[in-house]
Amino acid sequence: MDYHIARLEDLRVGQSAFFSKTITEADIAHFVAVTGDVNPLHVDAEFAKRTFFGQRIAHGMLSASLFSTLMGMKLPGVGAIYRSQNLVFLRPVHIGDTVTARFEIIRIDPGAETITLRSWVENQRGETVIDGEACAGFLRSIDD
Repeated sequence: MDYHIARLEDLRVGQSAFFSKTITEADIAHFVAVTGDVNPLHVDAEFAKRTFFGQRIAHGMLSASLFSTLMGMKLPGVGAIYRSQNLVFLRPVHIGDTVTARFEIIRIDPGAETITLRSWVENQRGETVIDGEACAGFLRSIDD
Protein backbone atom coordinates (compact mmCIF):
# COMPACT_ATOMS: atom_id res chain seq x y z
CA MET A 1 0.00 0.00 0.00
CA ASP A 2 1.27 3.47 -0.82
CA TYR A 3 1.10 5.90 2.12
CA HIS A 4 1.48 9.66 2.05
CA ILE A 5 4.20 10.46 4.59
CA ALA A 6 3.50 13.58 6.67
CA ARG A 7 6.02 16.37 6.11
CA LEU A 8 6.74 19.45 8.17
CA GLU A 9 6.24 21.76 5.19
CA ASP A 10 2.65 20.51 4.76
CA LEU A 11 1.62 21.74 8.23
CA ARG A 12 0.67 25.13 9.68
CA VAL A 13 -0.03 26.61 13.10
CA GLY A 14 -3.76 26.38 13.86
CA GLN A 15 -4.28 23.17 11.88
CA SER A 16 -6.41 20.73 13.86
CA ALA A 17 -7.87 17.24 13.85
CA PHE A 18 -10.13 15.12 16.04
CA PHE A 19 -11.14 11.50 16.64
CA SER A 20 -14.26 10.37 18.54
CA LYS A 21 -15.12 7.08 20.22
CA THR A 22 -17.81 5.80 22.56
CA ILE A 23 -16.21 3.92 25.46
CA THR A 24 -17.72 0.44 25.88
CA GLU A 25 -17.43 -2.51 28.25
CA ALA A 26 -15.46 -4.27 25.52
CA ASP A 27 -12.97 -1.38 25.40
CA ILE A 28 -12.40 -1.71 29.15
CA ALA A 29 -11.94 -5.49 28.80
CA HIS A 30 -9.48 -5.08 25.92
CA PHE A 31 -7.53 -2.41 27.81
CA VAL A 32 -7.31 -4.72 30.84
CA ALA A 33 -6.15 -7.58 28.61
CA VAL A 34 -3.40 -5.45 27.04
CA THR A 35 -2.19 -3.62 30.16
CA GLY A 36 -3.03 -5.95 33.04
CA ASP A 37 -4.51 -2.97 34.93
CA VAL A 38 -7.30 -4.56 36.97
CA ASN A 39 -7.68 -1.67 39.42
CA PRO A 40 -11.12 -2.31 40.99
CA LEU A 41 -12.15 1.29 40.25
CA HIS A 42 -12.33 0.20 36.61
CA VAL A 43 -13.51 -3.41 36.87
CA ASP A 44 -15.50 -3.88 40.12
CA ALA A 45 -18.86 -2.10 40.29
CA GLU A 46 -19.31 -2.75 44.03
CA PHE A 47 -15.89 -1.34 44.86
CA ALA A 48 -16.35 1.69 42.58
CA LYS A 49 -19.78 2.43 44.07
CA ARG A 50 -18.08 3.08 47.42
CA THR A 51 -15.68 5.69 45.96
CA PHE A 52 -16.36 9.38 45.38
CA PHE A 53 -16.92 8.52 41.69
CA GLY A 54 -19.95 6.43 42.69
CA GLN A 55 -19.48 4.05 39.77
CA ARG A 56 -16.85 2.42 37.59
CA ILE A 57 -14.80 4.72 35.42
CA ALA A 58 -12.69 4.06 32.34
CA HIS A 59 -8.91 3.98 32.68
CA GLY A 60 -7.56 7.48 32.09
CA MET A 61 -4.95 6.10 29.73
CA LEU A 62 -7.66 4.45 27.65
CA SER A 63 -9.06 7.87 26.77
CA ALA A 64 -5.55 9.31 26.38
CA SER A 65 -4.64 6.50 23.99
CA LEU A 66 -6.89 8.11 21.38
CA PHE A 67 -4.10 10.65 20.92
CA SER A 68 -2.12 7.85 19.27
CA THR A 69 -4.75 7.60 16.52
CA LEU A 70 -4.57 11.32 15.93
CA MET A 71 -0.77 11.38 15.86
CA GLY A 72 -0.28 8.41 13.55
CA MET A 73 -3.30 8.73 11.29
CA LYS A 74 -4.57 12.31 11.22
CA LEU A 75 -2.26 15.09 12.43
CA PRO A 76 0.50 14.99 11.45
CA GLY A 77 -0.41 11.47 10.22
CA VAL A 78 1.52 8.55 8.79
CA GLY A 79 5.21 9.15 9.34
CA ALA A 80 4.78 11.09 12.58
CA ILE A 81 7.05 10.08 15.43
CA TYR A 82 5.56 10.65 18.89
CA ARG A 83 8.27 12.50 20.83
CA SER A 84 6.43 13.43 24.04
CA GLN A 85 3.04 13.87 25.66
CA ASN A 86 2.00 15.43 28.94
CA LEU A 87 -1.43 14.85 30.41
CA VAL A 88 -3.63 16.34 33.11
CA PHE A 89 -6.69 14.24 34.00
CA LEU A 90 -9.56 16.58 34.88
CA ARG A 91 -12.75 14.50 34.91
CA PRO A 92 -13.70 10.84 34.84
CA VAL A 93 -14.90 9.05 31.72
CA HIS A 94 -17.74 6.60 32.21
CA ILE A 95 -18.71 3.57 30.18
CA GLY A 96 -21.08 4.85 27.49
CA ASP A 97 -19.44 8.29 27.28
CA THR A 98 -18.42 9.47 23.84
CA VAL A 99 -15.03 11.14 24.00
CA THR A 100 -13.37 13.25 21.34
CA ALA A 101 -9.60 13.59 21.28
CA ARG A 102 -8.36 16.79 19.66
CA PHE A 103 -5.03 18.14 18.41
CA GLU A 104 -4.19 21.68 17.35
CA ILE A 105 -0.75 22.69 16.11
CA ILE A 106 0.52 25.52 18.30
CA ARG A 107 4.19 25.63 17.29
CA ILE A 108 6.36 24.53 14.38
CA ASP A 109 10.13 24.35 14.83
CA PRO A 110 11.73 23.86 11.40
CA GLY A 111 15.24 23.70 12.89
CA ALA A 112 14.38 20.81 15.20
CA GLU A 113 11.92 19.37 12.66
CA THR A 114 9.20 19.10 15.31
CA ILE A 115 5.71 20.38 15.94
CA THR A 116 4.00 21.05 19.24
CA LEU A 117 0.31 20.29 19.56
CA ARG A 118 -2.24 21.27 22.16
CA SER A 119 -3.97 18.00 23.02
CA TRP A 120 -7.24 17.52 24.85
CA VAL A 121 -10.15 15.12 25.21
CA GLU A 122 -13.75 16.24 25.63
CA ASN A 123 -16.79 14.23 26.63
CA GLN A 124 -20.17 14.39 24.89
CA ARG A 125 -21.11 17.40 27.04
CA GLY A 126 -18.13 19.39 25.76
CA GLU A 127 -16.32 19.12 29.12
CA THR A 128 -12.55 18.73 28.96
CA VAL A 129 -11.61 15.44 30.62
CA ILE A 130 -7.91 15.45 29.70
CA ASP A 131 -5.67 18.38 28.82
CA GLY A 132 -2.11 18.30 27.62
CA GLU A 133 0.55 18.99 25.04
CA ALA A 134 2.29 16.72 22.55
CA CYS A 135 5.42 16.94 20.46
CA ALA A 136 5.95 15.15 17.16
CA GLY A 137 8.90 14.54 14.91
CA PHE A 138 8.88 13.07 11.45
CA LEU A 139 9.95 9.80 9.88
CA ARG A 140 12.38 10.19 7.07
CA SER A 141 11.85 7.74 4.24
CA ILE A 142 14.86 6.17 2.61
CA ASP A 143 13.95 8.19 -0.50
CA ASP A 144 14.66 11.51 1.28
